[in-house]
Amino acid sequence: MERLRPADPSTIGGHRLLGRLGAGGMGVVYLGRTDGGALAAIKVILPEFAGSEDFRARFRREVEAARRVETPWAVAVTGAETEGERPWLATAFVPGPALSEAVARCGPLPARSVRVLGRLLSRALTAVHAAGLVHRDVKPGNVLLTVDGPRLIDFGIARATDATALTVVGLVVGTPGFLSPEQASGGGTAAGPASDVFSLGCLLAYAATGRPPFGSGAVDALLYRTVHDAPDLEGIEDPELRSLLGALLAKEPGERPTAAELDARIPEDAPNGSIDWLPDEVVALIAARSAAMLDLPGIEPTVAEPGTPQPAARPGRRRLLLAGAGVVIAAGGGFALRERLRDDPGPAAAEPGERAWIIGVQADLSGPRRAAGRSQERGVRLAVKQFNSRAEKPFTLTVKALDDGGDPARAVRAAAQFTRDRDVLAVVGPTGDDTTEAVLTAYDEAMLPVVTVSSLQLSYKAASRKSFFQAAPTDAALCAPVIRRLVLRPDVERLGVLLDRAGGQSAYQVGYLTNMQTSVITTGTTYPRVVPAGTKDLAPVIEDMLRHDSDALFYAGDAAGAARTARALGGTPFKGPRMAMHTAMEPRFIEDAGQAAEGWEFTAPYTDATTPGAEKFAAAHRSEYGSAPAYWAAEAYDAAGLVTAAVTALAGGGPKPVRPTRTALVAKIAASSYKGVSRTYAFDELHRLKGADAFLYGVRGGRFVHLGAAPKGEKA
Repeated sequence: MERLRPADPSTIGGHRLLGRLGAGGMGVVYLGRTDGGALAAIKVILPEFAGSEDFRARFRREVEAARRVETPWAVAVTGAETEGERPWLATAFVPGPALSEAVARCGPLPARSVRVLGRLLSRALTAVHAAGLVHRDVKPGNVLLTVDGPRLIDFGIARATDATALTVVGLVVGTPGFLSPEQASGGGTAAGPASDVFSLGCLLAYAATGRPPFGSGAVDALLYRTVHDAPDLEGIEDPELRSLLGALLAKEPGERPTAAELDARIPEDAPNGSIDWLPDEVVALIAARSAAMLDLPGIEPTVAEPGTPQPAARPGRRRLLLAGAGVVIAAGGGFALRERLRDDPGPAAAEPGERAWIIGVQADLSGPRRAAGRSQERGVRLAVKQFNSRAEKPFTLTVKALDDGGDPARAVRAAAQFTRDRDVLAVVGPTGDDTTEAVLTAYDEAMLPVVTVSSLQLSYKAASRKSFFQAAPTDAALCAPVIRRLVLRPDVERLGVLLDRAGGQSAYQVGYLTNMQTSVITTGTTYPRVVPAGTKDLAPVIEDMLRHDSDALFYAGDAAGAARTARALGGTPFKGPRMAMHTAMEPRFIEDAGQAAEGWEFTAPYTDATTPGAEKFAAAHRSEYGSAPAYWAAEAYDAAGLVTAAVTALAGGGPKPVRPTRTALVAKIAASSYKGVSRTYAFDELHRLKGADAFLYGVRGGRFVHLGAAPKGEKA
């Protein structure tokens, strides 16, 4: 997005303009925000075209066409003015790369991804055609990939199937390379719904191969090939996809399936608006682009009454969600790897002359997340000790723990040590996203299973993650219970979302997705604000959020910022529900916020010792360590149990168990369903945890209290 230029207006149709999304020969597209906090893409027609009655007629038709389409897979019109001096059209803003950019950056999509994309876009076209319209410009640049699926955009040349076209006979309407034969031959007036289906076939072929199916180059030659030549589907090996594309790209309109028939023909789907059907690299691009859109001047604290103090100026553009691989290389040297190797005594040791069966623990045991790391190490050791105490155990396990200090460079060296040790069957860890990002390639190359319970990023930069298991709901999944808890109640209509840059990448992801998903999950609205890292006085921001009718408040950031937010909120009459990310759920929040902390709530991916079903685990932990289990201990205990169950299943019975290979263990864990203390563990095809079980906590009487499972359904 570009900054506004001096000649640009500051407001249009009740939208405060934040920047330029793009410009063409006929107008400019701005990013705007309403007083209610909703973001919109606003197309404004240049004055020289606004004076043409023919052009205005076409623009009115575009507005009418877009308003008639009702589907979640096409952007919705939120406002328009067709008769003013500068006509404009506003649509819901959905940040994300175009399909053309995603393929150019990340390469062709796998066959399954193409089929799911085809099914979702067929639903968009079904709605377009049901409204009596033909889009006429279905192409990769008109499909945006967002955090909850694709969106078909730009109805600029759409027309009603029974309308008289405002074009001259013989004019080719659309984009060469993605036209139907009837469009390419100059018969724009004859292009019907089947024409959109052919264009969708071109789009899907492009997604699968990275090139248009009728080539590129001189327009006349391209149009000729579209009408007369067979499509180039070289490189598409999947027979189902080739058959599907062949049907879509039939030269005769009557031989193509309708959009509705295409929807029914494709078996794959994207349940619950997920994007797990896309490759990791594309998901990473979507996440990064979505986070970048939060780096907006108009969402930062720039809206204030005269005389209101302003937070510090925005720093330069920071790294986005998925940066970090380069840090691993640059941070090398200077740190000696401190190994914490404490093999369990007695029965935990292997017999003399036998190879050990080791579960590794890679964790931050001395750095900023040492409390979580040490808690996880205890959980793994307790699980292994309980396994070894069984009278009929088929083999003996040993625990080996390596401390990476939360530093990516040390994490790489720890991973290298584990991968070289042939006795290590699997690793539980690492503790955080940065260290996880750093080691995935090493573990993947060694095909050594690595199971993390506290790295919650939506996606990682590693090209492949065959041996990596994310045994916890991602930050993205944790947004839904926040929204249900705060908005699905009779006294809340608008959720104030405060994203504090001090919270880093997780705060970006959670704040953005909470803002985006509120209108998907509920009928409520949001008022988002972003403050620069280092801002100390949040009172003006809180006052602004309350002035814009925020009935509930969600804070995405760290414990220190949450405490400042609580204190600022405590100085107002606000009595509505308030919640923060689990990353703010630290003792310092209560210490710094004081009485203002009372009543705040948190959703978290970790369970509590008082949770029903955790009694035996909690008692064993107290017996072993003299204290109740801390957060993350149960999850690590479960991860070790998951690994142990998979190893046991592969080892078989009898006096001489068969030691499983790492590759076999990866496959076994991927296919497992394991009931643990905190949840049932099963993984999707990307090795992400199925389900999003979360837990609710609140500050009650000056301490954190477990309130039970976070809401999943329609009631908070």
